[in-house]
Amino acid sequence: MRAPLDIACDESGAEGEKLIGGNTDVFAHASVVMDRDSAAACIQELRERAPSPVTEYKAGHILREKHRAALRWLLGPDGPVLGNVHVHLTDKTFLVVGKVVGLLAEDHAQGEGPRQNSPALSREGGQDAGAWAMAVALYREGPAAFGPGRWAAFLDSFNYLLRAKNGQGVTTSVDDAFRLVDDLRAAGGPAGEVMELLWRARARVGAFRERLLADPHVFPALDPLIPAIVRAVAYWGRGGRPVFIVHDRQTTLTDQRIALLLETGGMAGLRLVESRLDARVQVADVVAGVARKIASDELNGRGDARLTALLRPYVDAYSIWGDERSGALLGQRPDEVMYR
Repeated sequence: MRAPLDIACDESGAEGEKLIGGNTDVFAHASVVMDRDSAAACIQELRERAPSPVTEYKAGHILREKHRAALRWLLGPDGPVLGNVHVHLTDKTFLVVGKVVGLLAEDHAQGEGPRQNSPALSREGGQDAGAWAMAVALYREGPAAFGPGRWAAFLDSFNYLLRAKNGQGVTTSVDDAFRLVDDLRAAGGPAGEVMELLWRARARVGAFRERLLADPHVFPALDPLIPAIVRAVAYWGRGGRPVFIVHDRQTTLTDQRIALLLETGGMAGLRLVESRLDARVQVADVVAGVARKIASDELNGRGDARLTALLRPYVDAYSIWGDERSGALLGQRPDEVMYR
């Protein structure tokens, strides 16, 4: 049996399952294949090119305009991470939309574990092809079809319904959410058609919510960390090589969830560490932070073309991304699997 490949991982933009109305609209997860000495040398070089007295170096230091040259060096062809780092991106709004559409399929609603929480959306494969088309149609046409206010209210209500844990004072119920769905299905067009299908699936959504509340500790339905880890294992483990993950500490990654991830195959193990104690995780942290900022700027129409081009070779082509324009610039493959 082949020896496991060690990868070090960290993220940027994590807000648990709060995907709508939070501080960030993009989640980025970076996985690194480097030895400790090379990773330490990378961090040291960054400190020299973009000085900072802080104990733990962060992406914010090289995202400053005055340190733009250091950022270009890090991601560029002469830098230390090209070929050694992979980044999975999640547009949080598209993740919510995809999960809502996933509830329209019986197997997604009834499934458990990673399949339930990271369904495949593709143009091939019968029901999944339809789910892909519906998710993209709703994501791209919803704001114009419903208006910004009602679109935001729809996203917020279903973000709440699909979360195992919610903040105090949030009182949205299935009935509340479906009163809005009833209103939105009159909009017509592809987005209205999806609302009509969702209206018919009300009982299924209610049953999903009950199961979620009864056992919220298996896999959080909306946390983007889980599908990102699954993709990191798939990317680095292509060819059948097992992957061992060293990951920055995350409350999402409980012992129970780690055990379930190990059952999905391809993962030889997962160990949580303090990022400041492992230079490889620090590299992952810096690249994830940089990637999140560049991708978010591009998503919102204020991207730096040069930085986006530098980021593209690192980005997982099967990231959870629904925006056509920015997705093309970031190297997405809209004609294949949207997320899995």
